[in-house]
Amino acid sequence: MYLVESKGGAIACMLLSLFFLGTWPAIMTLLERRGRLPQHTYLDYSITNLLAAVIIAFTFGQIGPSQSGMPNFITQLSQDNWPSVLFAMAGGIVLSLGNLSTQYAFALVGLSLTEVITSSLTVVIGTTLNYFLDDRINRAEILFPGVGCFLIAVILGSQVHSSNASDNKAKLCKYSESYKDGTGAIKVSESQESVQRKGDLENGSFRVDKAKAGTANFLIELENRRSIKVFGKSTVIGLGLIFFAGVCFSLFSPAFNLATNDQWHTLKAGVPHLVVYTAFFYFSISCFVLGIILNVSFLYYPVLNLPRTSFKAYLNDWNGRQWALLAGLLCGFGNGLQFMGGQAAGYAAADAVQALPLVSTFWGIVFFGEYRKSSKKTYILLVSMLSMFIVAVGVLMASSGHRKN
Repeated sequence: MYLVESKGGAIACMLLSLFFLGTWPAIMTLLERRGRLPQHTYLDYSITNLLAAVIIAFTFGQIGPSQSGMPNFITQLSQDNWPSVLFAMAGGIVLSLGNLSTQYAFALVGLSLTEVITSSLTVVIGTTLNYFLDDRINRAEILFPGVGCFLIAVILGSQVHSSNASDNKAKLCKYSESYKDGTGAIKVSESQESVQRKGDLENGSFRVDKAKAGTANFLIELENRRSIKVFGKSTVIGLGLIFFAGVCFSLFSPAFNLATNDQWHTLKAGVPHLVVYTAFFYFSISCFVLGIILNVSFLYYPVLNLPRTSFKAYLNDWNGRQWALLAGLLCGFGNGLQFMGGQAAGYAAADAVQALPLVSTFWGIVFFGEYRKSSKKTYILLVSMLSMFIVAVGVLMASSGHRKN
């Protein structure tokens, strides 16, 4: 079994995990904005998310000979360690609920704000729990100022969202002054008339250029194309989903910590603690099972006024499937690397990967046109938020300790 034992190796795992965990939500958002149903996307994601755990277990978990105190993955499957297994599976359940909630929150309130609030709640609650579960191996004088930085970042993030929402409302109001129907509602179909057309009109061929990101036309075209319609929906629903997901995310890492370190002494005498790879395997199984059950149900009983579909329709939906499968792999390997680093340097320090809004916001700006043509106030708040996250992740990583095996 391969173990990450050095502080440098743990930090490398955290940084790679940070990139993976910040990228997969952007892929899910991309598919939703292209019109793919979230139920179809999550089913594909669930398959490769479990596959990542299986790959990690049969590679890193099987390297080298088994030892009495730290058995290899296959050896541990037959041991009497069910109390720890149940903790691992509980962590997978709350993670699955959190991931499923954020998939809908991405559409309702945006990728960046969803990641900012959920990550900050995870750090404030989860990191505090992990600090005490890990017998305070992390340096409190560094760790908790880092937690404070996350709190400041979430406040700035809420201000960014409020400012950007006001900017978008102003764009749409300005647009509606010129394009309205008899009831005063925006004519979504008329948005195409303001888009520049190029080509050979005599031959009946022309190209319609996409609206520029950040414009009212862009917002309206996006609404037409996406699978979850957001115009007219209250942001209260989205914010409720975010805070529910944040609480779920704050619990999965402490549950995994209990599974691997047995701080509550639930195992029988002489039974080895679950190694990180075995715990992650059971963790991912419960995450997979719950995700499949809920999303198959959502095929026939959808939420948020999504169209009803079927399992057969899901099997035949190959539009963007490769991206959904990639998202599952990224999330699976990202979680695995986070746990590998946390087992070595402390799970409280490993929560530094919750600075993933740095990565998600980058993808949101580059690929989704978030914050394009926004006000100066929004840009100042955005830069301040990202700067605070950079400080926070550096401080949390600096608090890394070393676990005695």
